[in-house]
Parts: sequence; structure tokens; C-alpha cells
Amino acid sequence: MPELPEVETTRLGLRPVVGQAVRSVQIRNASLRQPVSPEIQELPGQAILDIRRRGKYLLFQTSKGLFLVHLGMSGSLRLSPADETPRKHDHVLLQLSGGLSLRFHDPRRFGLFLWLQDGAETHPLLTTLGPEPFEHGFSADYLFTQSRKRSIPVKSFIMDNHVVVGVGNIYASESLFLTGLNPMMPANRLTALDCAMLRSTIRHILGQAIRRGGTTLRDFVNSSGNPGYFQQELMVYGREKENCRICRSELQLVRIAGRSTVFCPSCQPVRP
Repeated sequence: MPELPEVETTRLGLRPVVGQAVRSVQIRNASLRQPVSPEIQELPGQAILDIRRRGKYLLFQTSKGLFLVHLGMSGSLRLSPADETPRKHDHVLLQLSGGLSLRFHDPRRFGLFLWLQDGAETHPLLTTLGPEPFEHGFSADYLFTQSRKRSIPVKSFIMDNHVVVGVGNIYASESLFLTGLNPMMPANRLTALDCAMLRSTIRHILGQAIRRGGTTLRDFVNSSGNPGYFQQELMVYGREKENCRICRSELQLVRIAGRSTVFCPSCQPVRP
């Protein structure tokens, strides 16, 4: 599933469409996780004024309102020549005034392409989200306060979108490894120093992943159709039974809240 770095990579790659007008809309398959909003058909003539990201959601500001895109498990947004033949799973096509076509591609159809009637601030998908990891509100003090009454594993804690958005399975595993924290440790046992280090490491890992174009394990491609390259730098994710790059111990695999989690028992020991 595309996580925050992949969504941010997509947003950055789509900046050339800002200022362009939508010439036509083609909905080839409206049956996504929720049906494609019929209001999307009213986009022709509207200009795309801005593209923002909130968590894993992309928000396209037009002259008449917002439409929201979520990439789901296998989705991508690509810019293609307007005359290029659509691919099998290109479900929504926006022809733009600049001569390109913005295409929503989603083989598994778990994504979203919705019109927001009342704006982003009041939409149920967005109102309960926690702070962005790069914003001032995501501080060490905030993380420490949030952890005090949470006995869930620290990995589940930092993956909770009500705590902070965008720290998915890959980047949670990598952040905990670099911080030396065992992923199974209860969140309420984090110290203030742990939270300061964890907050810094999360920001570092996400920033590095964005600079490398995200992580492509299976489906993700950016707006130009190219994969991300951060997977070449993964320290633990997907490397179960391989040797730790730091201490050469064998990496172990456990399941936490149903998610596969790889860690180093030497670099991330259980605290007494």
C-alpha cells in the first residue's frame, strides 16, 4: 500500500498540472472502494489551482471545490499523453489543457476518487487525523503525552493515524530499528528521551524516503510511471532471517496487530 512518502512523491510529480484546466472527464469504472463521485463529471472548464496532501489523501483544489484521491492498495496517478490508449485498470481519466491526461490506475479498486461537498476540514475521512509528521504539532512532548495511557505495542502506537499520520508498516519498522526500540514494547513505557529520538527518526526516515521517490515493493509507481528506490536502503523491513546490517545477528519476524514486523533482537532488545 502506498504510504506517506509515496503519496508525497506523487503530489510533487503532479505539480505541472497546477494552473491547467480540465477539458474532459472519462469515468471508465466507478466501482472503487466507494463509487466515484458523479460530481467529478462537472470538472470540465475548472482549473486545478493546488494539490495538497493530508496523510495519505491527495486534495485537488479546483475553481469550484475539492476532489479527494486515495491510492488504496495498488493505485497510482500518472500523467500520460492525451492520445495514449488507456490501460485496463485506468478507471478515471482527466484530459488537461496542457495536452496531458491525468489517469487514476487501480488494479485492486481499493482507492477513492471523491468530490468533497463541504471542504476537507469537515470530511469524515480527514477530521480525526493526527498531526503531520513534519509539522510543529508533532513534537517530542506531544508524542510522550499521547503515549502515557497507551499500553499497545509502540509499533501500533506510531502507526495510529489518530496519533500521527503517514507512519505505515515499512516506515514504522525502520524508525524503530534506527531508534533501538523493540517494536513490542508497550507505548506507555516510552521515556521522554525515547519520544524525542523517535520523533526525530520518524521525520528523518520519511524525509529520506521522499527524497528517494518512495518505496516500490510491488505496485507503486510515481506520476511518470517510475518506481521508488528507498527499498534499497531498508534495514529490517522484508529482511526476516537475513543478517542485521549493523551487528550481523539474524533478524526475527513477529506479527503485531496482524502486521508482519521484522526487528533485530540485539539492536532492539527487550527492556527489563
